[in-house]
Amino acid sequence: MLPPTPSLPLTVTDQMNRRVTVPFPPRRIVSLVPSQTELLFDLGLGEQVVGVTKFCVHPAQARKQATIIGGTKDFHFDRIAELKPDLIIGNKEENFQEGIEQLAARYPVWMSDISTLEEALDMIRRVGLITGRKERAEALAQQIQTSFTNLACQPQGLVPAVYFIWRKPYMVAAGGTYINEMLQAAGFQNVFGHLSRYPEINSEQLAAANPQQILLSSEPYPFGEKHLAEFQAICPAAQVRIVDGELFSWYGSRLLKSADYFRQLR
Repeated sequence: MLPPTPSLPLTVTDQMNRRVTVPFPPRRIVSLVPSQTELLFDLGLGEQVVGVTKFCVHPAQARKQATIIGGTKDFHFDRIAELKPDLIIGNKEENFQEGIEQLAARYPVWMSDISTLEEALDMIRRVGLITGRKERAEALAQQIQTSFTNLACQPQGLVPAVYFIWRKPYMVAAGGTYINEMLQAAGFQNVFGHLSRYPEINSEQLAAANPQQILLSSEPYPFGEKHLAEFQAICPAAQVRIVDGELFSWYGSRLLKSADYFRQLR
């Protein structure tokens, strides 16, 4: 048997403009973000992924073959240490700064920062570069870009809509978020797009915004059919529907499915 190819240092800039030196190619990767875990597997890196979060549900084998290191905001640092990672991949919004700083003091930590489709495609390409899957990542990014380009060619006017991510209190996706970008791609005008990030709103604000569509996301709050009447009572003229939160908020390879799904929602 041939000895393993030695890793060489590769210094790159992540999406938070941090300089990170990683061994190339990395052999022991910990992913702190579900959508990026799925991307790693789709790039053919499943054997190299040694640690994932409890929320990394795609692909199904991820949590079976890799060690669960906790959640996206509550890492078990001892478990990560036992895995001896040579690359950790996280995200500015989904992870917490103090935890990332603690990890970065010991390991190479590459961070994404995504609020647009362009930044999502850039992340895919960069992850492909640092993991030795550059060509595969480029092909994936091109396929996603084409699907969204074709979606944009469909004649349509933007439909006033609101996208709920939480209940008690009501919270919506507003301006400056990746979900807001996906809403526009799907043909919706966010009635709370003038607000920032994920504000709390009340029923009076919702009624005054007068959306034609009320979109209840399947995650992070598990909205279901039992919640439809609650929102219908506030906005009787609106169409209230449950939508697949993963296809609106996951910015990795799941984007391959998003454009077709958005087309069906119109």
